[in-house]
Amino acid sequence: MLNWIEYRKELFGRIGEIGKLSPETVRGYQALSAAGQKKDLLGAKTRELISLAVAVSLRCDGCITVHTAEALKHGATRDEIAEALGVAVAINAGAAMVYSARTMDAAAAYEAEAATEGEAATE
Repeated sequence: MLNWIEYRKELFGRIGEIGKLSPETVRGYQALSAAGQKKDLLGAKTRELISLAVAVSLRCDGCITVHTAEALKHGATRDEIAEALGVAVAINAGAAMVYSARTMDAAAAYEAEAATEGEAATE
């Protein structure tokens, strides 16, 4: 497993380097991050729990380390984090089911095309 605390420090250092090379990129990212907090309807803890579920879905280690620290800072418990992660697991399984259905639809389309071509070849 990762040393999450050290990884977060290293990540912030690298992002700082990007900020020096491309400050507008980092400012744009910061503006997007701040935009969702303006009304504060969900609250910081809920936003961080959502961020963790999304981070797992995107497989973003950097997002995981940042938003885990923030979720805990805003009072999230391990049980709440586990529940949010359960949502991520369910959504990802659901997405796999949807894309499985799409794959079966594609298979049916190719089978139909092959059958049509087979009929045309025998005429």
